[in-house]
Order: sequence, then C-alpha cells, then structure tokens
Amino acid sequence: MVLVKGGCYTMGDGSDEESVHKVCVKDFYIGKYPVTQMQWTGTMGTNPSKEPNCGLNCPVENVSWNDVQAFIRKLDARTGKAYRLPTEAEWEYAARSGGKAEKWAGTSSEKSLADYAWYYNNADFQTHPVGQKKPNGLGLYDMTGNVWEWTSDWFDEGVGVQDPKNDAASEADARMRSLRGGYWGDLASFVHVTRRIGLVPSAHGVGYGFRVALSTP
Repeated sequence: MVLVKGGCYTMGDGSDEESVHKVCVKDFYIGKYPVTQMQWTGTMGTNPSKEPNCGLNCPVENVSWNDVQAFIRKLDARTGKAYRLPTEAEWEYAARSGGKAEKWAGTSSEKSLADYAWYYNNADFQTHPVGQKKPNGLGLYDMTGNVWEWTSDWFDEGVGVQDPKNDAASEADARMRSLRGGYWGDLASFVHVTRRIGLVPSAHGVGYGFRVALSTP
C-alpha cells in the first residue's frame, strides 16, 4: 500500500465522460499494484481469471463488483483491517500522481505511454504481470491500461457537478458501478485517466480487475 497525501484538484477533462469540477480528497492508502491472481486465489480459493495462464503475478480479472466485495470481507476478517475500493476521485487523484495535469498515469506524452502502460499498441491482446512498466509519480503501477479497475462509486454521468466538494457519485437513480483506467485492448485515446465507464455490479468480463484502498486513522 502507498500513502497518498490528500489535497484538492481539478477532476475531469471537460469530455462527455466527466465534466471538470473541483474535488478534495483526504489522505488515504491505495494498492501499489492491482490485486493479483495469487492474492485473490490465496483469499478466495479459486481463480476466476479469463487468462489464468498469464501467471499468478498477473492482475486478477473477470471479477464483478460484487465479487470484489466478497473478497474484501474475507481480507478484512483475516487481517483485521477495513479495506475498500477507492472512490473515483481518489482513484483519479492517485493516477494523476497527486492531482497533476497528467493525461495518463505518469505521463502526458503519447510517445512515452508504452513505458508506463499495457494497452492496444504493446499488450498483444492479453494482460501482463503487474509492475513491469514504469510507475507514476506516486510509485503506483498499472493505473493506466492492463485491466479496468472497479471503484466504490455508483456511476453517475454528472459526478461531482451538483456538489463539487463531494468525492463520491450520487446514488440517486444509479444502477451501475464505475470503473477507471482502461485495459490492454484500448487505444491510447481510451486509456486516459479521466475515462470512466459504468457496469452493473454483477458484471463479469475479461479485463475487469481492481486495487484496494484504506482510509487513514
């Protein structure tokens, strides 16, 4: 886990996916890597990944939001901690090296993107072991590409617009949970740090993974 010092930043990029708004986040911890197949299997006893031959150090994927909650409950019982998924605002703040104006996690230059991320141009249509690319400015790996990452928030197309100090999406009329970061099959233009999609909490699929977070005391 990496400690992320909180702060305020401008979330979003003005696209249809996420409007620009000011958000403040408190200090929190977030996983240095996505949760791996080894970590999942050691906790849950089975490996649901569509790509198990990638190796146990690859991100677990093909897990739903509901599956992740079951994993977290077991992890909490074993460790005595209170793990959770990051909010969208926390995730983006961390991906952007502490709220910096980065287009991808660690860089704003498409020429250097392959140094930081597994995506369409270099992934050979498969996931890859975590930690093989460069980390971003906070020492976090694979926040762009490789696998999508579930967040704790409900998916709301107007996230943060009504209450710009609130770092969580409204639950009103929401039916989907948000994912961030893109995956190995996305072009560079689809793995930027502000991109977000929503899926029902029971959705499974290749490329759906996550990393955990912890609140500070």
